[in-house]
Amino acid sequence: MSSSRSSQLDTLLQHTGLAEFDPQTGAAPVAIPSMRTSTVRFKSLAHLDRAHQALMAGKRSPVYGRGGMDTHAALEQVFCELENGERTYLVPSGMAAIVLGISAFVQHGDHVVVTDSAYAPVRAYDSGLAKRMGVEISYVAPDVESVKAAIKPNTKVLYMESPGSLLMEMLDTPALVQVARDHGLVSVMDNTWGSGYAYRPLDLGVQVSVVAGTKYVAGHSDLLLGAVVTNDAALIPALNEVHYAMGYSVSADDVWLALRGVRTLPIRMRECAANALQLSEFLATLPQVKRIFHPALSSDPGHALWKRDALGSNGMLAFTLDVPAETARRFVDKLNLFGIGFSWGGFESLVQYVDHSTVAPHSYWNNDTLSLIRMHTGLENIEDLIADVKQALSAALAG
Repeated sequence: MSSSRSSQLDTLLQHTGLAEFDPQTGAAPVAIPSMRTSTVRFKSLAHLDRAHQALMAGKRSPVYGRGGMDTHAALEQVFCELENGERTYLVPSGMAAIVLGISAFVQHGDHVVVTDSAYAPVRAYDSGLAKRMGVEISYVAPDVESVKAAIKPNTKVLYMESPGSLLMEMLDTPALVQVARDHGLVSVMDNTWGSGYAYRPLDLGVQVSVVAGTKYVAGHSDLLLGAVVTNDAALIPALNEVHYAMGYSVSADDVWLALRGVRTLPIRMRECAANALQLSEFLATLPQVKRIFHPALSSDPGHALWKRDALGSNGMLAFTLDVPAETARRFVDKLNLFGIGFSWGGFESLVQYVDHSTVAPHSYWNNDTLSLIRMHTGLENIEDLIADVKQALSAALAG
């Protein structure tokens, strides 16, 4: 059987990280097995020496079980294909990926600029671990002038998320990356929204991409996983050092599940995106809906940036309801097909009533006083999802 490398990501995701053929039998399973181990044994000390030397040189080399074996290597390669990166580091969650992506490039006395559209738990890292490390973090509106004004002599990292968490605010990533480059900062971006399929920050100049594989990569809401991907060889030593020192380890079974999930990522993401756009278009017809946050929607303020920089969309959207807070909460409770939960990216539809205290730090919110509802449209029939929203809103308004 011959093989040729395709330039199409849909094809690459089906043919990357497969099991190797047995040299004796010429046979191989389609899916690489879950290779569980705590200990790696070596044929000789010379083999161990070579493996250790490769590890110290920044290469992927299995020396101990924490680094993973073939199953882990396969998923790392999948993330490299998704993100167009050179090296991937797997961690136990998306938040762990954020911590690694920032902590690898700062030390006591350093400063980090974070765009205020970022995932809310970044602020927990700021007030906890970062503060104890003596690292200062400043939050700014995600525009060039605000970022420039926030940079100090000790600033080391520009951390971004595009589209932004909660409100899906599109950033002018190439312009912000240029600011980071001009000031010698490491640029890091949370790319969970795009997951390498709908958005590729490394192609836009970002040096480090962090992804919650929990979401679209895994796709079935049954595991926690994070990844840090870079295409900058100069950054690999720092990521190696901190990844090892933090003791990060991911279960081989979770890695195997993520490999299984990522094979269907293209069709899942496209279907979720189509559902989200249709639901957004329906919401735009409702008098109670005053603002819709979804960059693929033509009326979204970030639509032009989305068309320029993104490769697709996903199932995320948010909207404001011009009704009393009690009515908005009743709307959420009356939904039947949207489960109430904080995650997204799985096969199912989800809804979140967003407290104002959570969204207030986002400058894109503009201190709106209306209720904010965030949704993820899953793989259900879109007509059923729209009908569910209709009945829930009618029931909520009826009180």
